[in-house]
Amino acid sequence: MKYDLVFEGGGAKGMAFVGALREFEAQGHTYGRLLGTSAGAITATLLAAGFDAAEMLAALNEKEAGQPVFASFMGAPRELDAEVLQQSATRALLRQLDLPLLPAFIEERVDDRIVKMLNSQPRLRHIFSFIEYGGWFSAQNFLTWLKVKLNSGLYRGAPRRFGGLSLAEFYQVTHVELSLVASDTAAHRLLVLNHRTAPDCPVLWAVRMSMNIPFLWQEVLWQAEWGQYRDQDISGHSVVDGGMLSNFPVELFVSELPVITAIMGPKTNGKLLGFLIDETLPVAGAVVVTKQTVKQFSAGSLHTIQRIEQLLDTMMQAHDKLVMEAFEEFVVRLPAQGYGTTEFDMSAERKNLLVTAGEQQMRQYNAQQRTADERVSFSLAGVGTAAVRVWADKIAQRLLR
Repeated sequence: MKYDLVFEGGGAKGMAFVGALREFEAQGHTYGRLLGTSAGAITATLLAAGFDAAEMLAALNEKEAGQPVFASFMGAPRELDAEVLQQSATRALLRQLDLPLLPAFIEERVDDRIVKMLNSQPRLRHIFSFIEYGGWFSAQNFLTWLKVKLNSGLYRGAPRRFGGLSLAEFYQVTHVELSLVASDTAAHRLLVLNHRTAPDCPVLWAVRMSMNIPFLWQEVLWQAEWGQYRDQDISGHSVVDGGMLSNFPVELFVSELPVITAIMGPKTNGKLLGFLIDETLPVAGAVVVTKQTVKQFSAGSLHTIQRIEQLLDTMMQAHDKLVMEAFEEFVVRLPAQGYGTTEFDMSAERKNLLVTAGEQQMRQYNAQQRTADERVSFSLAGVGTAAVRVWADKIAQRLLR
């Protein structure tokens, strides 16, 4: 059976998707359109590139210098060159501060040393990165990793060469309807990035923008060479995680409004399945790790990551609680209780338990459904389904205003 798939955002908790997809494949199901936010955008993109669950699991188990490769996504930002430092906002601010009784030429030297110190020390570079680029980490390692993945292995018998493609080029090769959700903070609106809305946007950067948790990773500014978004120039706009506006945008697949289908593409066979990360469901065998005890990486005792995670979890869940209630029939809930959004360095044991929980929950969801011909679909008549469509239309219109 073919399904349109929706993947929620959830940071490191998104590893549960791999287990769910392993069971999804075992059931013999295939996918039509793919839609993802944040961690879900990564999963959706790898699926569109032909990755199966086994390849994704191998990627989850990769290590670098003895540590999970995903932990490197939260490494120290790289040093900046001297010219960039001189033009930085931090350096400009220091120029405006006048130290009494200190000659100007000495003050200049002191200011230079302060900026160089911030740039040279890994821990201090986090502060510099936060001031200059709005994020504690750079995510450059993530871009490198994803490009390697999209250029590795085989796709339909030929080597993958997707790392340098635009969304339009990616579609021309794969013919997969892939849409990634991001948030334009300058225009205060949701972006649905695909080959229709942003054909010239690189696949790599579309994923990077969708997973760009604000304050955690450096902001991404839309580049002029990425073309227009829905025939509008958004060059210079700051684009962040789609979860800020819709972490689980299932309504975009439910709505049948012409303006929505023009963006999302035609429906396949009417089946829909949403993968949602549920922090209220326990992971069998896993120790519940509170946010206070999750390792803070290089942020140390500042607990910066903890504060960011708590803030974002609150913002992202507000909209989606309404959505989950409306579209419950289409949702499989994947356990993630006690797992952190930024727990990218989780042990192999915790990772395997999370993946297994996702697999088991997908199996349970399937067992609870009726026979294939009786499953809830868009073609099912009835007052309940009509009400769901109306609700979906309202939400989708609001999101894409």
